[in-house]
Amino acid sequence: MKFDYDLFVIGGGSGGVRAARIAASEYGARVGLAEESRMGGTCVIRGCVPKKLMIFASQAGAAAAESRGYGWQGAGEGRFDWAEFHGKLGRELDRLEGAYTSGLVNAGVEVHMQRARLHDAHTVELADGQRLSAKHILIAVGGRPQRPDIPGKELGLISDDLFTLGQLPGRVLVVGGGFIACEFATILQGLGSATVLAYRGDAVLRGFDGEMRRHVTEQLRAIGVDVRLGTNPARLDREGAGVRVSFEDDSSEIFDAVMFATGRAPYTKGLGLEEAGVRLGRKGEIAVDEWSQSSVPSIFAVGDVTDRVNLTPVAIREGHSFADTVFGARPRKVDHRLVASAVYTRPHELATIGLTEEEAEAWGPADIFVASFRPMRSLFAGSDARAVMKLVVDAETDKVLGCHIFGPEAGEMIQMVAVPMGMGATKADFDAAIAVHPTLAEELVTMRKPARRVGAANMDKPAASA
Repeated sequence: MKFDYDLFVIGGGSGGVRAARIAASEYGARVGLAEESRMGGTCVIRGCVPKKLMIFASQAGAAAAESRGYGWQGAGEGRFDWAEFHGKLGRELDRLEGAYTSGLVNAGVEVHMQRARLHDAHTVELADGQRLSAKHILIAVGGRPQRPDIPGKELGLISDDLFTLGQLPGRVLVVGGGFIACEFATILQGLGSATVLAYRGDAVLRGFDGEMRRHVTEQLRAIGVDVRLGTNPARLDREGAGVRVSFEDDSSEIFDAVMFATGRAPYTKGLGLEEAGVRLGRKGEIAVDEWSQSSVPSIFAVGDVTDRVNLTPVAIREGHSFADTVFGARPRKVDHRLVASAVYTRPHELATIGLTEEEAEAWGPADIFVASFRPMRSLFAGSDARAVMKLVVDAETDKVLGCHIFGPEAGEMIQMVAVPMGMGATKADFDAAIAVHPTLAEELVTMRKPARRVGAANMDKPAASA
């Protein structure tokens, strides 16, 4: 059978773009790609990139205040101009979108700026009714923010909306305790919005290392965020220009805006997946094997739509590996067991890779090395903020199983830690490295005695110890 394309990609985010570009430019495949919104997807247009730029903006005021501790007089006087920043941000996102599009076109990919859905195992149908056939189809549509199922939920914003606000709210409620909620609370408070964060748990960032969760929770409070744990909204009602939020404890308050950061779900609704025979998981994710292949042999999926590890670099690696495997005769799987990540709060970030202390305690035995200190830079300026470094080490093999960093530029440090950990480095290997002084990172190679040992011997060790 003759197909219109060797590969058709549905979704122009990081994973889909990488797969399309590699298949076309490196392996000569005839590739088509459909994107219903803006090229670049969540990360580039309404996620990682604009969020990080907003984090930088939210830090500027605090940095100016810190400079006064170093003798700079008059630093930090003035106000934040949202309109000026927002306009510049929009121009930067336009530039990035253009770069993504031109990269595809220059690689020979035929781009369709409209929604596409499956018609059958080898055919996609565009929004204009056109049907196109392909030997292989790759679904890379990502995920979308979800609102909680409460009355008035439509009055709440989602994370996408932060990047399109005409003006910053004077008082805002952020609902949620994950990394998006923590980062957006950081941003809004830093840019001048009085921010309340409501989370039903006992500390933010469920699933992260417990000690680090406590530090992030306290840091949010320290920068002025009103953190309310064990708190959940029950309903939203419009009241004048604001939104009245009624909480489960029967209290209520009025906010200028409410932002839900209560999770994301795979964007699979209306794609024709089930009609084409593609098996979906409990949350609507596309079930795939280790080669990113679905239950239909001609249909593959990468990125957040598979709900494996929902991070942009993972989607990119999955997309590239798919292209190498299917079109380059270079079979390549993605190892999802050891992936570094960072939460961009301020002034300290949280970065992590591998086992948490709680996971190690259930597995054990493991030695926990901890360094807690006041960084020289902020200490001199009069800050009480503490940085924390933690290593989780196999007590029997000395292998480093986890690393958690709470401090300035932690994301930059964890990237370097990921390399030796991926190579199976031991604590002795860390100790053998000569420290760079004075730095924060030197603490990672100067911790000599464990703070504690956790867990009992267990033969069913997790993948991180392999």
